[in-house]
Amino acid sequence: MGEKSKILIQLDCDPHPSVFDRVVAVDAGAQHVFSYGGVEPGAVRDLVHGAIFTRGGDSLKSTAIFIGGSRVDRCEEILAAVRKSFFGPMRVSVLLDPSGANTTAAAAVAVASRHTSVAGAQALVLGSTGPVGRRVARLLARSGASVRAASRSIDRSQEVAEQVRAVLPAAQVTAVATSDPASLERALDGIDIVVSAGGPGARLLPLAARQAARKLKVAVDLNAVPPEGIEGVQAMDAGVERDGAVVYGAIGVGGLKMKVHKAALARLFESKDLVLDVDEVYEVARALVA
Repeated sequence: MGEKSKILIQLDCDPHPSVFDRVVAVDAGAQHVFSYGGVEPGAVRDLVHGAIFTRGGDSLKSTAIFIGGSRVDRCEEILAAVRKSFFGPMRVSVLLDPSGANTTAAAAVAVASRHTSVAGAQALVLGSTGPVGRRVARLLARSGASVRAASRSIDRSQEVAEQVRAVLPAAQVTAVATSDPASLERALDGIDIVVSAGGPGARLLPLAARQAARKLKVAVDLNAVPPEGIEGVQAMDAGVERDGAVVYGAIGVGGLKMKVHKAALARLFESKDLVLDVDEVYEVARALVA
């Protein structure tokens, strides 16, 4: 028999499966995309068994699963249910990327690594409590940076720090609040890398505060909706120098994010036993910028 068609099974927790994710899957080489919306963890086993019992042996690598949607916690529950549904050699590769959080975070840290060593750097993550911010903090810490996880609430920042340390016990992660100009100035003191991962239209780093951060080497703004998350950083900026620091805007990072997304999807069809979560997706990003 000839080579099997590449089938991607899209499990989306939202009522309507993401068209964006489906288009990227096709562009990445999936020949068929079976999309399921409103997926609940309890429905996962039968969907997975439908995938693994129809093919066998090495041909299972031609089937893969993509998990997406806007509810990150639900997507993580779906991933756990998928993994629980596998047994022995009966498994296929899986990519988790809820709302692009994993691929965006991986791209953000990867572009920063182009311009300064992340290992040993002092890094500040603004908007660290969101899906992308949590992953950026984790990847920076995993890469050897001392990370300040920031939000307006110290309690919420502390939650992020604890979450990172639960995965990486040796991680250097400190919770900070940036609820006023004075606390933001303290959070920026001695910082080499700053990543702003706040919500759309939320300005987290004013121009004067950025310019006052004399040690700053790289600034990455992941907000594409005006006003900028980091004032003075344009959405299209990609490795531009502004006020002595190299800066990236959301669209500037987006080019690499799309390459990471497609490369991660393509990798799914190389083996039947890969699980690509944020750390594995970051390795894909690192390979692309090497």
